[in-house]
Amino acid sequence: MSEATRPTRVWLRQQTALARRAAAPVAGFGLAGILFAIGQAGCAALALQAALLHRPLAGWPLLAFAGLALARAAVGLLGEQAAAAAGAAARRRLRDSALASLLAAGPALLRRFHSAALAAICVDRVEALDGLFARWAPAAVLAVAGPALVAGALLAADPFAGLVVIGAGLLVPVGMAVAGIGASVASRRQFQALQRLQTRFLDRVRGIATIVLANRAGDEAQALAAAAQELRRRTMRVLRVAFLSSTILDAAMAAALVGLALHYGHALLDGGVERPWRALFALLLVPEFFAPLRAYSAAYQDRLHAETAAQAFVDLPGAPAVAETPPLAVRTVEARGISVAFENVRLTWDPAVGPALDGLSFRLAAAETLVIAGPSGAGKSTILEILLGFVRPDEGRVTLNGAEIATIVPQALMRMTAWIGQRPLLFAGSLRDNVAFARPEATEEEIAEAVRAAQLTAFAESLPHGLDTPIGEGGYGLSGGQAQRVAIARAFLKNAPLLLLDEPTAHLDPATEAEVLESLRRLALGRTVILASHSAAAHAFSGRRIDLRNGRAQAPAERGAA
Repeated sequence: MSEATRPTRVWLRQQTALARRAAAPVAGFGLAGILFAIGQAGCAALALQAALLHRPLAGWPLLAFAGLALARAAVGLLGEQAAAAAGAAARRRLRDSALASLLAAGPALLRRFHSAALAAICVDRVEALDGLFARWAPAAVLAVAGPALVAGALLAADPFAGLVVIGAGLLVPVGMAVAGIGASVASRRQFQALQRLQTRFLDRVRGIATIVLANRAGDEAQALAAAAQELRRRTMRVLRVAFLSSTILDAAMAAALVGLALHYGHALLDGGVERPWRALFALLLVPEFFAPLRAYSAAYQDRLHAETAAQAFVDLPGAPAVAETPPLAVRTVEARGISVAFENVRLTWDPAVGPALDGLSFRLAAAETLVIAGPSGAGKSTILEILLGFVRPDEGRVTLNGAEIATIVPQALMRMTAWIGQRPLLFAGSLRDNVAFARPEATEEEIAEAVRAAQLTAFAESLPHGLDTPIGEGGYGLSGGQAQRVAIARAFLKNAPLLLLDEPTAHLDPATEAEVLESLRRLALGRTVILASHSAAAHAFSGRRIDLRNGRAQAPAERGAA
């Protein structure tokens, strides 16, 4: 096992152990069905023996056969339901775990993963792991226990028949191992092709306006068609390997039937066997011997898909551990205004680029405003990401009211922090829903007050349904200033003591910028505010100023009131 694949195999072994525990009821129902099938074969052999020997047929074998058939159908249905439940429970657990990792990592994760790749992990990769729990785990148990039960019945009835069938069955694992090598490679390439198609499609949908304006719609359509064709070819290769595995199993079953036919055939045709029940029983049980192996062969593809999908889950960052915090420290942070301190903070996103923050230190008292200025790439947004808990510094300390930020539970940190960025994320829904997103339990009066404070009332009243007017995904239908006012209303409603502003007036015209800044100044009253901006109008905020250059603070200066 190489060091590169070790984490993936360890994770997969953990999931396989969970899958086997969840598959115990499914395997139990499957074994019961195999026992009923053995009974059916015995009843059918008795009936056929009577027909071959021209003897009267007793009624009980037929009644027993029918009863066993009903019982087998019942346990088969119960097994399918148990398998579906096990797969659904596993998907919920894996999807919850993946989403928890994404939310814990925050936006910094997008520096390593494309958003389409993250969506594929939470959707396609989770679905690819469904077969591991719903089909492969019970099939792996039945592939051993099922043939063993049938072989035991055959050995008891006719040792020679049992040995013939067992010998043919031993050919199946060898053939599956040969086919499995190619299936694993084909499955991995199929996932890669699927991810490339998803990434390309999402990028082109996002940039559809640019594509149309550049008159490249036809070229991009052809490129998407080529990516889709590549996925089709990869998928067909996976299916070809799956058919090869099925062919190997069919060949083994045919060899068993031929061996038994040669052993019993002439005697049955010549009438030399007075009691042909054993021969009929053995022939009827050959398909039952290979049925669990056939199910395992089909489910083996799910195992290969799981191996390919597992790498994506291993690459996701785990939820950051929260150190033990004295209860007093958390109460102190939440009870009053927030003071912020950076002490010799260093953080590097990419060693090839250099440090984003290089020994940054500053202190900000509660209810004070700090304006952080500097060119793009100076480290302004990095400071805010640290305060939001999305990333931790490589060196140094960041404290809120003296409590190190790493010791504050994420839920408490989010309650005490409000953030407004360059482009607020608005969801498809009503204006009211987008404002109330900051605090869903807020009353109608509190929402209305937040809307008035953000100077959004006049605009809302001009809409056909007021605050209940639906807007499109991403704020479609709103101007940049209107969308920013919705974000400000959210911050008013949240009423957090620490306010973080990341270029809140970028992309706004001067008149709209002035109006938004006026709303932000009202929002900033009584709060600790950190404003990252290079806009000259934004520097009208009263308070201190830090100029950043290459992650280092230049000489801070006091600012007068606006």
